[in-house]
Amino acid sequence: MCEKSAANVNREKAKDGNSNSTAFGSSGSHDDAPADFDKAIVASGFGRFNLILLLVTVPATCANVFESTTMSYILPIAECDLHLTLTDKGVLNACAYAGMIISAIPWGYLADTKGRRKVLVYGYILTCICVLGSALSQNFIMLVTFKIFGGLMVNGPSAVLFTYLTEMHGPKYRPSVLMVVGMLTSTSTLLLPMLAWDIFSRPWDFLLFGSLDVHSWQIFLFVCALPSLISGLVIYFMPESPRFLMSQCRNKEALEILKMIYHVNTGKPKDTYPIKSLILEVPSRDAQKDEAIYTIEHKSEDNAEPAKRQSRTLMESLHAGMQQMKPMFHKPLLGLALHCYTMQFCILLGMNTIRLWLPQLFASIAEYEAEHANEDYSARMCTILEYSVNKTAETLTNHENACAVPKTILMDMYINNIIVSFCGLVGYSFAGAVIRLIGAKRLLTYGLLVSGVLGIALYWSINSLTTIIISSVFVTVSDVAISSLIGSVVALFPIQFR
Repeated sequence: MCEKSAANVNREKAKDGNSNSTAFGSSGSHDDAPADFDKAIVASGFGRFNLILLLVTVPATCANVFESTTMSYILPIAECDLHLTLTDKGVLNACAYAGMIISAIPWGYLADTKGRRKVLVYGYILTCICVLGSALSQNFIMLVTFKIFGGLMVNGPSAVLFTYLTEMHGPKYRPSVLMVVGMLTSTSTLLLPMLAWDIFSRPWDFLLFGSLDVHSWQIFLFVCALPSLISGLVIYFMPESPRFLMSQCRNKEALEILKMIYHVNTGKPKDTYPIKSLILEVPSRDAQKDEAIYTIEHKSEDNAEPAKRQSRTLMESLHAGMQQMKPMFHKPLLGLALHCYTMQFCILLGMNTIRLWLPQLFASIAEYEAEHANEDYSARMCTILEYSVNKTAETLTNHENACAVPKTILMDMYINNIIVSFCGLVGYSFAGAVIRLIGAKRLLTYGLLVSGVLGIALYWSINSLTTIIISSVFVTVSDVAISSLIGSVVALFPIQFR
């Protein structure tokens, strides 16, 4: 395909050269020169299409956040129904991430070879199915299984969403778009405790199909499946990334999509789009070899059995995928990759360790303070954790008495989580201005230093108020830092390695 396109372009250039030579003194339009992607996407403008794209992002970011965070909200309320120990609670918080780790490289390969849109559509639909399965779970093993598969499914679209959005915007708007996505993510985390507050406070407890027990926490999971379903259905009607199409030498399709974006943004006819052709991405040697093999086979084996031809093509695709990863293990990408891997691992380790345990922590603080309301007490972190361990042990050893009354969570737990999420949203509102003022590198350096000190200071927290303040600032700064780092990855790495 690439070779044929290159030949066609060369013939067109020759024709243009002959035309220009016969009409001496007149020159072709500057816009007729092949444009690179950045020039082409800038020419398509910024307007209605981009706003529609950001609206589509709303349920997608909700789906990403919900899949990795919902377990932390159901743990305090589901411990009686599922007979959960503290270890079980930790496993439920972690199992979605186990699925993400397993599926990281396969999803990356699929996104770079099959397209961004396909990964987003299929990924979100499959995530919805897994969330519905977890909502119908009747025991700990079922819930863990569906959460692992949910992590396997959501990892692809959640990562590709950032790339898809940046590839639909020009360089001028990419940093702002990433910050908007960060704000939407914070809004999603703000929505979760509100949903939990509304749903868990209702005495939903019934049988489904005569055999499946359904409790309020399962209704909560049902509701959390909706963003994934909506995202998959809506993105199905969105176009493929023109940047991806150009990387696959599908310039004609990319140009049509760019014309469509231009038409939606400006309201002008597609044929007035100023870019008439796109530059050809230079294919790698392996890609050229694969394309040559494909061309020869189709010319000489038109009557070959479909199954045999498909098998060969699959093996070639797998070989090409392995070859594509080789540069990631050599300079200069190796050094950059190790820096990004290390930073992302450390940021997420600290942020998720605290963020995913905050609902359980605040629930324990609320219970502890309610029991000691008339006493002079100090709700230090170690005291709260010891109290939580003892309460869980009491629930397991004396299950019938401890769970005779339906589990209720004090309102303070929801309010505290809403405050932390709201602080994250406020932080993102100012993050763009801070980055422009001090730069992304300084934000990462000083911001992570501050969040690290606060994370350590949480050990000496003496009451719920100081816990809220410290955890709010810690989670906010870490969220902004991880979004800035993802934006740096998009800028530093070529499209086929992101």
